[in-house]
This record gives sequence, structure tokens and C-alpha cells, in this order.
Amino acid sequence: MKEKLLNIEEGNLTEVLSKIALEFGDKAAFSTSLSWEDQVITHYIFSNNLPIRVFTLDTGRLFPETYSVLSRTIERYKKKIEVFFPKHEAVESLVTEKGPSSFYTSLENRKDCCFIRKVEPLNRALEGVECWITGLRSDHSENRKDMTMVENDDQRGIVKVHPIFNWTLEQVKEDIKKNNIPYNSLHDKGFVSIGCQPCTRAVKEGEDFRAGRWWWEQNDKKECGLHS
Repeated sequence: MKEKLLNIEEGNLTEVLSKIALEFGDKAAFSTSLSWEDQVITHYIFSNNLPIRVFTLDTGRLFPETYSVLSRTIERYKKKIEVFFPKHEAVESLVTEKGPSSFYTSLENRKDCCFIRKVEPLNRALEGVECWITGLRSDHSENRKDMTMVENDDQRGIVKVHPIFNWTLEQVKEDIKKNNIPYNSLHDKGFVSIGCQPCTRAVKEGEDFRAGRWWWEQNDKKECGLHS
């Protein structure tokens, strides 16, 4: 799979996405969390009318501001964003057995919640996909610095591409401003990485990029399982 994308790192964002579209067509899919990184990629996919599926995961615990940016994005580009929800039976069982806030009590419980609300829906969204596009950047967290822009996802048997992997946060912000791209207003209030409302807080000055996610856990544990 990875061999289809030789030298892809040498292109700009439009060229990278266009090559993915040429190689994989509708077998390529972009997963957006509606973060500012993902909004940049969505802009280039939609603005260039590329045949790449765009989908998002609605965990049922998102911020109102996140739903707002989803609505504004659909209105702006007049394009479809597929929405995947967790299976209601699994959510009902989780909340019935452990309560609505079990993720605070242990790492195991938090990962169970993330699996039900995020990982399982993602696996359904990626069925039949050969190329998975993400908005990951190298400075998101320490363990992501060892990743590369193009990888093989051996677990799923697909290629995984992070088109803005080497971009800085300032580059992302500049592109949003230049292209007037809709973005989550929480970013202006100190929220850097935005996930589920109960598990996300604003980042204080001098704190790590991921400090606002699952802030009660150790830094080396802060992954939800989507990119493990």
C-alpha cells in the first residue's frame, strides 16, 4: 500500500491530496475531528472537489461549539460529511453498569469508553477503505514524533497518511486565516486539542499540547486508541 505513495512528502497539501485521490479514489477517506488541523484538510478536499470521503465521529459527548463548526462547514462547502455514532446498545450497557462518568475512575474505564464511543465507530467508518487520511501533526505529542507522514496500518491492512504532519501550529492558524476556514471557537479560549466535553479542558500557559485531554492521567497514557 505505502509503495503507491512514493515521494508524496515532496508535494504541497493540494498535491498530496490530489495524488491520494488519483491512487485510491473513493477508497480514500479522511477522518475529521473538526479540529483546526482537520478543518484545513477538509477545506482542501472540498475546495478541489476531490473524491475523498470525509467522515466524523459523534461520540454523544461533544461540545456545542463542535456541532456548530460541523454545521458551518457543511453550509460553507455544500458537501457531505458522514457522521458515525457509537452503537447505542454498547453505550446503554456502559452507562448502566458503570455510570455516566466512569472514565474518571480508572484508565481501563476511560479506554473502555473511548473504544465504545470512538474506536468501534471508526472501524466501521474505515470498512472498505484503502487509504486513511488524518490531521495528525508531529508536535501533537511525544509518541507522535516517531511517526512518519506515510505509514502502513498493519492492523487494518491500509495505508495511513498525515498530510500536514510536518506543519507547525502557526502554519495551521495562518492557513485558516488566509482561506477564512470555519474553526472551533474553543481554540480561541485555550482549548488546543478538543475531544469529548467531560474529558477536555483549556490548556494553561506553558503546558504541553495534550495537557487539556484526560488531564487526570499521566502524559504517556494519553491516547484514545484511534491511532495506536
